[in-house]
Amino acid sequence: MHPQLTDKKLVCKDFIIALEACHQSWVKRITGGCNDVKHELGLCLRKERMQRASSNREEAKIRRARASQAIRDLHVDD
Repeated sequence: MHPQLTDKKLVCKDFIIALEACHQSWVKRITGGCNDVKHELGLCLRKERMQRASSNREEAKIRRARASQAIRDLHVDD
């Protein structure tokens, strides 16, 4: 498993730990016994990524509005 996932994705840490535990059994890993856990982890990571993207998008709108206002204020004297 990717070590950086457990550090950065605390929201999905339980799913990561469950997948790592499932992968300890090579029989489950090879026969697809861990597919459900992996799918749930993927859904959790996607949900977290979508929330982060939405938050970043809103912050970017605010930054762009501030920047455009600063430019307008700068050109008021022209």
